[in-house]
Amino acid sequence: MTEGDRQADVLVVGAGPAGSSAAWHLARAGLDVVVLEKARFPRDKVCGDGLTPRGVKALADMGVDTVGWVRHRGLRVTGGGQVVEVDWPRLASWPSYSLVRNRRDLDAQLAAHAAAAGARVVEDVTVTEPLLDEAGRVAGVHAAAGPEREPVTWRARLVVSAEGLSGRLGKALGLVRREDRPLGVAVRRYVASPRADDDLLDISFDLSPAGPSEDSMPGYGWAFGMGNGTSNVGFGLLDTRRGTGAEPRAVLRDWLATLPPEWQLGEEHAVSPLRGAGLPMALHRQPAYTRGLLLAGDAAGTVNPFNGEGISYALETGAMAAEAATDALARPEGPSGEAALRRYPARLREAYGRHHRLGTAFLALLDRPDLVRFATAHGLKRPAMVAAALRLMGNLSDGRDGDRFDRAVAVLTRLVPAV
Repeated sequence: MTEGDRQADVLVVGAGPAGSSAAWHLARAGLDVVVLEKARFPRDKVCGDGLTPRGVKALADMGVDTVGWVRHRGLRVTGGGQVVEVDWPRLASWPSYSLVRNRRDLDAQLAAHAAAAGARVVEDVTVTEPLLDEAGRVAGVHAAAGPEREPVTWRARLVVSAEGLSGRLGKALGLVRREDRPLGVAVRRYVASPRADDDLLDISFDLSPAGPSEDSMPGYGWAFGMGNGTSNVGFGLLDTRRGTGAEPRAVLRDWLATLPPEWQLGEEHAVSPLRGAGLPMALHRQPAYTRGLLLAGDAAGTVNPFNGEGISYALETGAMAAEAATDALARPEGPSGEAALRRYPARLREAYGRHHRLGTAFLALLDRPDLVRFATAHGLKRPAMVAAALRLMGNLSDGRDGDRFDRAVAVLTRLVPAV
């Protein structure tokens, strides 16, 4: 590889959903974009593997082929001894179904989709630090490439960090995670289960046989049928600041003990080890643009505090970062281009900040076991209330053009300050 090969208009670090989305949009805009991925595909990623209607729309906007992917029509919600089934809402702005795709296949397909659009995807490259020019602006990255970890330098006019929670580039510029914002944890494994073809996603707020208590964790369990003879089974602790310190394997075991044994979701049916990962929420690393570096997806902390959903927002913010970069690079170097880039963080706050503020308040309520018991025991008896809560938590709305519920949510979010 020659020095000339290690240059691009834009470097994207990380080929997860955020990075591949950014790369696809940049390549479609005619820019020379290089994606640096530290692993080799296919590679695994800890995740619930579910794509809500938001994620389905983002994939459709990119023209991703989802033929043959497993569809789910809604959710089966358990809590307070109650069980209710509810379909995804039928709205003008969003599809009425969700998809499941394991990240091993999803991420590889998205990277290939970006490459087909013209992006150069380079695997087995670990970015170590930013390359700074004399003014302290990011002008590329230093990296270690290949099995021999050869030192290499990539230069670019702009860099997009889609590195995830522990990304090095943002930290190197002093963009550290805000401790006053929630950080969740997801733990999951795959099991061989007869429920692999269920057309509903199972969600449970009863993580112990006794239900929510002072000793229970504020979160929920899930079982998502993968359609291939297995189910993705796990739980999400949505705010580690309110955790009990309980061992994840014990939490999962106690929750699974509440489910019918014929579902076969226990450890004895496991086909993969138990693994965990962080869920960075509420735009916890700000600003999302500084000195030639844009943050997208988990690197910017865009996970939804209501439900731990991250893929949808990774795809969306990858597109937004690409639009900001494309706009900036089409302008003369100087204040005009910089102004276009500085609008990117404001766009994230406008798109998600108020919803994240509501979600952070919701997490505080989850820390009230008496309130959770009351809400689930009584609320789940009313499917219409569950459907409304699903729309709010999933950030699924037609806005002011929607029904009365959508208009009420639109008013509420306008009154709430952004995070």
